[in-house]
Amino acid sequence: MRLKVEQHIMQRGPDWTTIEEPLDLGPALSELTADQVCLVDCATMWLSNHLLAESDLDKARTDLLTALRDCEAQVVVVSNEVGQGIVPDNALARKFREAQGRLNIALAAEADLVVQVTAGLPLVLKGQLP
Repeated sequence: MRLKVEQHIMQRGPDWTTIEEPLDLGPALSELTADQVCLVDCATMWLSNHLLAESDLDKARTDLLTALRDCEAQVVVVSNEVGQGIVPDNALARKFREAQGRLNIALAAEADLVVQVTAGLPLVLKGQLP
C-alpha cells in the first residue's frame, strides 16, 4: 500500500498536497477553503479501513457525508463499483460489498455530478460535465 501511495504522489507531481487519513476525513476536509479542490482517493479504501477496524459503518458514513457537506472546497470522491460481479462466498466480503453499495448510493445522492468510468470511458450518471 505504501508503494501505491508513493506512485500516486509521483504521478500527480509537486503541485498536489497528499494527506493520508485512513479513517477520519472530517478534520482534513474542514481545513480546506473555497478556492481549493480536494481529491478523496478513495472511498473504497476508506470503507475497507473502517470495516477492518470494526467501526460502526452507519456512523462512519454519516460522519463522512456531514464532513463533505460542510467542506468549503470542491471535493472529488473516487469510489469503486463492487456489486456488479458475483456474490462473494464469504461473510466479510458480502458485508463489504453491501456497505460499499450503500456508501456509493449515499455519495451519489449528495453529489452534483456522478461519472462512472469504465475502461477509461466516462459515462455521466448525474449532472453535467463542465
